[in-house]
Amino acid sequence: MDVNAYLDRIGAPRTGSADLARLRALHHAHLTTVPFENLDIHRGVRLSLAPEDLFDKVVRRGRGGFCFELNGLFALLLERSGYRVDRVAARVPDGARLGPPSHLALVVSAPAESGSRWLADVGFGDHSVYPLDLTSRADQDDPAGRFVLADTPDGDVDVLRDGRLQYRLETRARGLAFFETMCWYHQTSPDSHFTRKTVCTRLTAHGRVTISDRTLIVTTGDGRSETPLESGAPLLTAYRDHFGIDLPAGAGFRPPHHS
Repeated sequence: MDVNAYLDRIGAPRTGSADLARLRALHHAHLTTVPFENLDIHRGVRLSLAPEDLFDKVVRRGRGGFCFELNGLFALLLERSGYRVDRVAARVPDGARLGPPSHLALVVSAPAESGSRWLADVGFGDHSVYPLDLTSRADQDDPAGRFVLADTPDGDVDVLRDGRLQYRLETRARGLAFFETMCWYHQTSPDSHFTRKTVCTRLTAHGRVTISDRTLIVTTGDGRSETPLESGAPLLTAYRDHFGIDLPAGAGFRPPHHS
């Protein structure tokens, strides 16, 4: 992996110590430049978690992805930058119950800071702007809200944002192969919310910009606006202007291929 090309992609300095300050800077830079998106699922393009494919998609082709892709690639950048990274699974609420493990998050240790463990997550769509202190159970104020981490009787960790459960985090490290089945499910199953509609979103300096199906949503400290988009050229132009995603003319979206 060309680390410098990756850092250039997210607009981060090429040098720096493997400490908390740099981790926070890389996390923020990633969220503001690389969108969370599932467009390939609706274009019938099979997703791959192979490192070279993730690098090609996100860095060379200027695309985004969902949790397995974004956190999968970000983990490699952090490791190449001197951090220790554990890939961990999380269970996301599905109505009133917790679903099976379906999310990939990262537990990061900075060698310069003994005992530090940070929850980094650039692949949840809308989460904390900066890594969360996994060793603290006090309130953690973040530009995205107030986060609290709470231990469960089974040894997992609940991650709450403004009092609402975001997901339940396992604490044991997993190999990337563990997430292959989840990735396959979310790009093929009609029961996955990723196959039900298209989404593309990223953090901005003043809030967030999102295209949900055919609606452009812009949120700032002053409020929220929604603008309908026509299919075809207007939609493709919006992807290019707001996310730097340049899909070919005539690119269409269709139900994912099941096989």
